[in-house]
Amino acid sequence: MIKIEALEKHLTQVKVGSESPKCLYVISTDEPLLLMETQDKLRAALLAQGFAERDAMMVEKTFNWSSLVSANQNMSLFGDKKLIELTIPTGKPGREGGDMLRSYAAQISLADQTNLDTVTCIYMPRLDTAGYKSAWFTALDQAGSAVRIESLDRTVLPLWLKQRLKVQGLEVEPGEAGERSLEFLVSQVEGNLIAAHQEIQKLGLMFPKGVVSEEQFRDAILNVARYNVFQLSETFLEGDMNRINRMLDGLKGEGEALVLVVWSLSEEIRLLMSLRQEVDAGGNLMGAMKAKRIWGKKEQLFPGAVRRMNMATIQRATKMIADIDKQSKGIAAPEMPKDPWDGLRRIGGLFSYQ
Repeated sequence: MIKIEALEKHLTQVKVGSESPKCLYVISTDEPLLLMETQDKLRAALLAQGFAERDAMMVEKTFNWSSLVSANQNMSLFGDKKLIELTIPTGKPGREGGDMLRSYAAQISLADQTNLDTVTCIYMPRLDTAGYKSAWFTALDQAGSAVRIESLDRTVLPLWLKQRLKVQGLEVEPGEAGERSLEFLVSQVEGNLIAAHQEIQKLGLMFPKGVVSEEQFRDAILNVARYNVFQLSETFLEGDMNRINRMLDGLKGEGEALVLVVWSLSEEIRLLMSLRQEVDAGGNLMGAMKAKRIWGKKEQLFPGAVRRMNMATIQRATKMIADIDKQSKGIAAPEMPKDPWDGLRRIGGLFSYQ
């Protein structure tokens, strides 16, 4: 797989004719905005090289995989070069689809790469490790160019927003005021890049080009943040109480199922207790995380949580989440607040205790 930056550079060269397009592009991401923008760049670059006809297909239950092969073999009625777009919404083509994709990859890789009449673009959500290692995805990757567009971590959002503002001819104030403006923007649009993009476009219409003050940002920006329970569990591990409160307010307001929040947080507390026990027994924390298959961002967050929380604190959190679980099932928990979401805030206080 290649990185998104490499794909964008390649498409820029394709658009001006300095490079030839690939016979196949495979895009996987969970970010709708970044997918749409990548699709626009792909289509514009290919259109500039004469790929004027577009044949779009969606994999559904009744999808006929042979139609993909037919689309590649049938010439355009008007003699135009053709772009075939295949969307796999689940990222799981099934056995028949997987076999067909492997065969299709082998077929198109034999085409004359310097004089293509047809280019295929396949879109799918971010896959798990097994998906990326599957035979069908490996075949597609080898036949063309595959790119995985990662979701934007909260730590890079300020820079992303700043760059988007620059496109609109806007910038934040220098120094701490500008940092506060960006942090405010992040808190309002986190987890919803499409809304973030729309809000920035709105700012471009509201204000003349130049510096926008912190007060102007606060007056103009709507709260369009969207959170999920997995982001919430990471925030608990970070121990950021202000953000925990914002996310709990957002999830409660969106009607998120309490039982799902309890399940997710229970898993983190269970892992935290296991790691704490390992450390207290003189074991190696990194080795314990590897054994429990803790990867990615959580691999960075768990050590801090283990340092902040001793066994007594973790046991208290375990008791509290068990009580909230009872409340989610309609069973009274006298020691907890009547609103279980307030009980979750209490657990957040344990995670954030220094």
